[in-house]
Amino acid sequence: MDDAKNGDIVRAHYRSGSYIGEVMEDRGEKYLIKVLAVVKHPLQGDLHNFGETEGVFFHQRKALSYQEKMNVSKSAVHPYSDTVPSFNESLKDAIHKLRSKLQEKDSEFNQKALASIDQLENEYFK
Repeated sequence: MDDAKNGDIVRAHYRSGSYIGEVMEDRGEKYLIKVLAVVKHPLQGDLHNFGETEGVFFHQRKALSYQEKMNVSKSAVHPYSDTVPSFNESLKDAIHKLRSKLQEKDSEFNQKALASIDQLENEYFK
């Protein structure tokens, strides 16, 4: 999306998560976006060896925080016209969706990812 203006509400894919945010600044090839809600929680584990648990570092990835800023490639930014959900509700929903997907198949990777999500959920909602 090359035509966003400051103040526009957009959906942006950043690292392995997706967010709804407000465009703060055009930075040439990227936009500076302020996070307003979570659409998709970031994946857990080693993204370069996804699904692997042996011989890799299993990364725990947190979702970006409310009003945290991110520099997002313009190609990963799309218009968003629906109502922006509350940050906490959107985060809970994103975690629920990720958990449901991980529970579909019993594997060592999914078990580690679920444990990571459980730990993150406790940190998010203390």
